[in-house]
Amino acid sequence: MEIFPTQYSTLSSKALNIRLSENYGLTGTTCRLLIRNVSDTYIIENNAEKYIFKIYRDSHRKLAEIKGEVALLNLLVENGARVSTPIPAINGELLQVFNAAEGTRYGVLFSWAQGKPVYTMTDHQLDTVGREMALLHQISSSIQLNYPRRPYSVETAIINPLRVVAPAFAGLDDEYNYLKNTATEVIARYDYFTPNFSYGYCHFDFLPKNFHFDESDGITFFDFDFAGQGLLAYDITSFVIHFFLEFTFGRIMREEARRAVGVFVESYRKVKPLSDEEIAAIPYLGFGFWIFYLGFQYENYDDWSNIFWGVKFLKERTALIKKWMETAHLLLP
Repeated sequence: MEIFPTQYSTLSSKALNIRLSENYGLTGTTCRLLIRNVSDTYIIENNAEKYIFKIYRDSHRKLAEIKGEVALLNLLVENGARVSTPIPAINGELLQVFNAAEGTRYGVLFSWAQGKPVYTMTDHQLDTVGREMALLHQISSSIQLNYPRRPYSVETAIINPLRVVAPAFAGLDDEYNYLKNTATEVIARYDYFTPNFSYGYCHFDFLPKNFHFDESDGITFFDFDFAGQGLLAYDITSFVIHFFLEFTFGRIMREEARRAVGVFVESYRKVKPLSDEEIAAIPYLGFGFWIFYLGFQYENYDDWSNIFWGVKFLKERTALIKKWMETAHLLLP
């Protein structure tokens, strides 16, 4: 019988466990699906070891892009960055190939990031994030991958996503006009600050969900799926956005958010220069962060964002972006 056309299959955890045990020489493991998103993440573990196995989708990441992520992580590890590491199979291959219902899918086994995410960080933890992010940026600003990764620019972060989401804002003229008008103001700022800013491969999603602290406050960064070339201040921005959200939703006071950002920035600057101009650009870079992910959510409606995307979400997200533009500067040192 012919297989009906499929756009997104979920591979069997039981079958994956067998395949990965054979390919990596693992024994006594279990496999369970952790996250089904635009890519799928599984936990592979036994009594002594624990791993993450990530399966990509062709519609989200082409083979060359996946190889680029793996190459970036290997270079970061070789130079001392604290990141989750791609692990080769017994035959030396870093990518596993699966003939899924929708076509070929590729998977990569990663070392487990010990510990857990921490959303209310101590000064010592903030110091660690600043120091280790700066080290990562020192490395990522001095390399050039042989594989393509998404560039983050005015076009890719603001102009194209705004064009993509336009149909979703039908009947929401006030919200879309606000985004368009703000985009015009933000884009004009880029001409003043981009030529002298640090540039390299940025993570582009440095929220606490993407790094773990272990019991000794050692840190491991992971999930470099969106890593691409752009202003490194985008990573500073995404970290500041965490404190904006904590403040906005009443979990901490504004002054505590500002103080935490200050501790982080001071630590970062001990390792790598970060200019006052880059700090001042954070509200505008944050606008690009919000708009980029808005476009991404719209484009992945069928496979992920349909559980929350709609008029209510768009109104609330526009209001959140507006508050960011009004208050982000108050959180900066």
